[in-house]
Amino acid sequence: MENKEFARLLQETADLMEVAGEDGFRIRSYRNAASVIASHSERIQDVVCDPERKVTDIPGIGKGLAAVLTEICQRGSFDRRDEMLARYPASALELLKIQGLGPKSIALLYEHYNIRSVDDLERICREHKLRTLPRMGAKLEEKVLRSIESYRKTEGRFLLSFAQRIADELSGEFQALTGIERVQSAGSLRRGKETVGDLDIIVTGPGAAAALDRLVQHPKTQEVLGQGPNKASVQFGLERLQVDVRALPHESFGAAMQYFTGSKEHNVVLRTSAVRQGLTLNEYGLVTIEDNQRVAGENEKEIYERLGYAWIPPELRENSGELEAAQNGTLPKLIEIGDICGDLHMHTVATDGRATLREMAEAAAALGYQYIAVTDHSKALAMANGLDEERVVEFAREVRELNRDGLPLRVFSGLECDILVDGRMDISDDALAELDLVIGSVHSYFDMEPQEMTDRLLRALESPSLRVLGHPTGRRLLQRESYPFDFERVAGKAAERKICLEINASPERLDLPGHLVRAAKRKGCRFTISTDAHRTSHLHNMRYGVTTARRGWLEAQDVLNTYPLPEFEAALRRH
Repeated sequence: MENKEFARLLQETADLMEVAGEDGFRIRSYRNAASVIASHSERIQDVVCDPERKVTDIPGIGKGLAAVLTEICQRGSFDRRDEMLARYPASALELLKIQGLGPKSIALLYEHYNIRSVDDLERICREHKLRTLPRMGAKLEEKVLRSIESYRKTEGRFLLSFAQRIADELSGEFQALTGIERVQSAGSLRRGKETVGDLDIIVTGPGAAAALDRLVQHPKTQEVLGQGPNKASVQFGLERLQVDVRALPHESFGAAMQYFTGSKEHNVVLRTSAVRQGLTLNEYGLVTIEDNQRVAGENEKEIYERLGYAWIPPELRENSGELEAAQNGTLPKLIEIGDICGDLHMHTVATDGRATLREMAEAAAALGYQYIAVTDHSKALAMANGLDEERVVEFAREVRELNRDGLPLRVFSGLECDILVDGRMDISDDALAELDLVIGSVHSYFDMEPQEMTDRLLRALESPSLRVLGHPTGRRLLQRESYPFDFERVAGKAAERKICLEINASPERLDLPGHLVRAAKRKGCRFTISTDAHRTSHLHNMRYGVTTARRGWLEAQDVLNTYPLPEFEAALRRH
């Protein structure tokens, strides 16, 4: 289990205990432990399972919580959690995912209206009964209804990074089996969609059927949905992600990858094109309709070429112009992870990060980067110990000295500066002018009217020091939707001012999303791809930002941090 899973179980249990009005000290101990575990640099499971180590050596973990963590390792849950779930229906955890409601609000709903499900909550809101409760009103009703709509759109979906981790785990186990030739993920994971509903894995080779048995018998399999000679479907892990594994002959590998990668809309056009040419395309191959003769199937490239198309990267397969481009030779040469020369958004222990500046620099150098920008928070984020003007100037001086001391790469001084509610920057222009790179981001007042938010962002873009607009839509996947604003106007102003739009590679954000990346590129915008790393391990999330950029049809030349160091420095000076 990953640390986030431990933290989630503790946090949810604390929430249910608060709904029940239980002892505040125990609730706080669970919440504090969840925070400690989520940010711990090692896998908690490795510490718990090591007989020579004590998990109680970790600050914030006492003997009682150590026993809880051991129990979670053994069976995926613990007694206190089981007791709370017996007391409250599992739907209580769903209610906690609705924005605008916390444990105390849910306790009130239980007491007054016996709310037991999201459907019950929606009914109460539509009957205007929520506003009759203490500290609630009509605006909260509207917010809850919007959140319910958003929740239903994302219910049963998982972050791209989570699905990738499961795919990597299973693929590694399948590859270790005898007689396996190829193992590859398909579906929305391969297309790089920001969230994934299920996981498709294709396995070929004489021993491919053993992968089906391995999946069905896996200790993390919660429920077997079906198993046949060529396919097995299960619900996997505590989160019950549906995993479908297909065992196919090697000559069908390309056809299967094309078919199960999708998207549905892309495949419909491709199959229609095949029929017009007297062919039929399915997961087993491309064959003639007249005499059932195979003409392609072992690899995707030959399928596309036989139908008159250049091979199309999976990230583009959404029937949004890629098939026409593949016919007329105008597909972009998409950016690749190897094009990235540096990471321009990260945090250190100076604010809410978990590593020092030097540790971040050394970790980035180990990835082969030529440069980084360290961009801690500004003072508006008091909870993150954000930097004020004096600390900003001191930080810029510290970075200059560190660069003279022989760091393994070039470090640029930066700041993620809050965009205040009126569009002003959180730090004075004089202090910002001391820095090499300023990112402007919205971290508050997300519920503004669309016109107000648009004006706020447009004013921020007038700042003389601003170089990058950070996570421009403010969304947090599966948690918070984008704030509403006129994206076309903001993107147009960013292009005019030569301010880059960030593609935030954090798997919880992936902001800008691919379709807006493409729209902004048409406006003439340039971009950065950065991880927003708060610890050294987060630097590896760059892959998800690059995937999102590819979904937006970006080439390396569209992204500022693909420039080698001399060109990057020159670009900063020009700005």
